[in-house]
Amino acid sequence: MIDTTAIVPQEAFLTKGIGRHKEMLTSYEMALRNANIAQYNLVTVSSIFPAHCKLVPRSRGVRKLQPGQVVFVVQARAQTNEPSRRAAASIGLAIPKDANHYGYISEHHAFGMPQSTAGDYAEDLAASMLATVLGVPFDPDEAWDERREQWKLSGEIVKTTNISCTAKAESDGKWVTVVSALVFCG
Repeated sequence: MIDTTAIVPQEAFLTKGIGRHKEMLTSYEMALRNANIAQYNLVTVSSIFPAHCKLVPRSRGVRKLQPGQVVFVVQARAQTNEPSRRAAASIGLAIPKDANHYGYISEHHAFGMPQSTAGDYAEDLAASMLATVLGVPFDPDEAWDERREQWKLSGEIVKTTNISCTAKAESDGKWVTVVSALVFCG
């Protein structure tokens, strides 16, 4: 029997932000503000995108939430104050064709990676996890573009995407924090 009182999100949005400050914690707060999610009590959850959940624009998702609300997120975060060091945070998402099946969300935190590379990596992680539970064959040693084409041809994975954020620390000693998140909003 299915527990109908269980929390199963119906909508989610993607967001990202960058924060800079002399204090590490404050730079994180600034990144959350830049991502427009600092006003919520964020609870980190793992990597499942619920069946029938819809991805909505950030502006629509934020309107559904109230300041102080407990909000579930999958979050990637990286911080540094090492001059010229690049921090990267990416969320990847893979949604199956069958709306009755769940999808996968991945988070990737790295240093030195360009934004597009970090995004492709996170997207590939999510798609790989989904492919394994759907039984879609793939060669993990192939390039991401080749696997992406193979998954599209299988017809089992309908959408993959990512949201990524990178920033370099300056030589002023301030912390830089990058945040990418998938936020469940309804």
